[in-house]
Amino acid sequence: MHAYRSHTCADLTAANVGETVRLSGWVHRVRDHGGVLFIDLRDHFGVTQVLCDGDSAAFAELEKVRSEWCIRIDGTVKARDPELINPKLATGEIEVYVREFEVLGKAEELPLMVFGDQEYPEETRLRYRYLDLRREAMQRNMTLRSDVVASMRRRMWDSGFREYQTPIITASSPEGARDFLVPSRLHPGKFYALPQAPQQFKQLIMVSGFDRYFQIAPCFRDEDPRADRSPTDFYQLDLEMSFVTQQDVFDTIQPVLTGIFEEFGNGRKVDKVWPQISYKDAALWYGTDKPDMRNPIKMQDCSEHFRGSGFAIFAKLLEQEGTQIRAIPAPGGGSRKFCDRMNAFAQKEGLPGMGYIFWREGEDGMEAAGPLAKNIGPERTEAIRLQLGLGKGDAAFFLGGKPKTFEKVAGKARDVIGEELELTDKSRFAFAWVVDFPIYEKDEETGKIDFEHNPFSMPQGGMKALEGDPLEVLGYQYDLACNGYEILSGAIRNHKPEIMFKAFEIAGYGEAEVRRRFGGMVNAFHYGAPPHGGCAAGIDRIVMLLADTVNIREVIMFPMNQRAEDLMMQAPSDPTSDQLMELGLRVIPQE
Repeated sequence: MHAYRSHTCADLTAANVGETVRLSGWVHRVRDHGGVLFIDLRDHFGVTQVLCDGDSAAFAELEKVRSEWCIRIDGTVKARDPELINPKLATGEIEVYVREFEVLGKAEELPLMVFGDQEYPEETRLRYRYLDLRREAMQRNMTLRSDVVASMRRRMWDSGFREYQTPIITASSPEGARDFLVPSRLHPGKFYALPQAPQQFKQLIMVSGFDRYFQIAPCFRDEDPRADRSPTDFYQLDLEMSFVTQQDVFDTIQPVLTGIFEEFGNGRKVDKVWPQISYKDAALWYGTDKPDMRNPIKMQDCSEHFRGSGFAIFAKLLEQEGTQIRAIPAPGGGSRKFCDRMNAFAQKEGLPGMGYIFWREGEDGMEAAGPLAKNIGPERTEAIRLQLGLGKGDAAFFLGGKPKTFEKVAGKARDVIGEELELTDKSRFAFAWVVDFPIYEKDEETGKIDFEHNPFSMPQGGMKALEGDPLEVLGYQYDLACNGYEILSGAIRNHKPEIMFKAFEIAGYGEAEVRRRFGGMVNAFHYGAPPHGGCAAGIDRIVMLLADTVNIREVIMFPMNQRAEDLMMQAPSDPTSDQLMELGLRVIPQE
């Protein structure tokens, strides 16, 4: 017999009754029924009930075991009485009578229990992650993640891609976040960087003549933490293709992701039609560039109904250049109680409040109610109702100003309204491509033009587009949103040096600066670079959606905490004086 097990804790069935078996695992739960010990023995695969009584030579020692001891047992498989069969367990028809056992690893008093559904502070869970990972939900999440990655690889190979690895120690590359720098011992005073993404390398792979590349790529970014983002590192499905248009990239990745969500979505519907929405329209309709399309609410511009109206706040606001009044329809939200609740939400978000109108039964039929309705009069109120397609029992909420100042709150309000009125369909995965991103933005204070999004995207219209108003230039850049999260980003790349130099010049970067910072890629583009494009899909975020959790740390094996600390391994740590001396570095204490 094997030294540790003849079967896993999920293998045994009624067909094994009478056999002598060996199992190894962790003591999940101990129940003492007055001279008879019942132990749920757990391994990665499942749970088997083992029992022991005073007739067994192992009984005296087995009484000493506690939760999470790692043990090996030898015993005989017995059938459970029919009334004691546990249909929830794969091994629920049997139990194993223990003849011998061995302690493989004792456990001290536990800082968190593995058995049960108790909640523990995240700091405790991360400090003792190896215990936290033994819990059923975490085992399930990590298995899901592994299976998703394996499926991604198979689907990419089946789509004609090959996997190539790119360097981890490299030069700095602008990806919109801070680099993690690595000091060089051989070149004192100089630093490598951990790659924020394989961006430049995958483009160089295209220049090298490899037509289709993909990689399950680690990426490193020194970012401020959020619930849906790791503060240090993450993994992405990274891909690049030569001789493709934007639509080619969409048509390639859509079946891959559709298959992943169908395979692991636990029966939830996966939308087959993925609309393409411009960045401008996404901001107008949804207040975000990662809209939750499960929510049918679409915001609208209602400025004309308030221009010169009796509602002085909005009327005066609209006299300023670049201002707008947006309406958020709320079908079914037509009660003063709900409207007051949404007004309180806006105040929590830092706004003075949120105007509203709701329609209810009146003496002469339907009537509009609320402070706004009284101020602007019945004609304007009716015009708003008709524009928004609302009726009795419905409401609309209004925010105004320069769009960038209120869009984020408007987007949150849309989400809250969809949730509270149960308009958001939780039984599906809904996708949308967000396209036509502006390449440039203008700093309101300094007037300086800079890149708003990826500087390496090909401008729509090429060189000719760069000769006009920079703020009108759109890029072949795109994001994919799913259920309110950005899960993919990509672009058709700017592969022509003359267009690249012009694009950077508009943002204030001269040719010499571009060559200094991106010399390897720019030089390669002088030697017959093909048109190319691609994207990267966030694996952590995709698994988070499939696992139905809102915290990305629930699907990462060993994540950092919110302060970018590894409490288990005690990182970051202080370097030794020898290490600093060898690298020629000195740490300046922070005051």
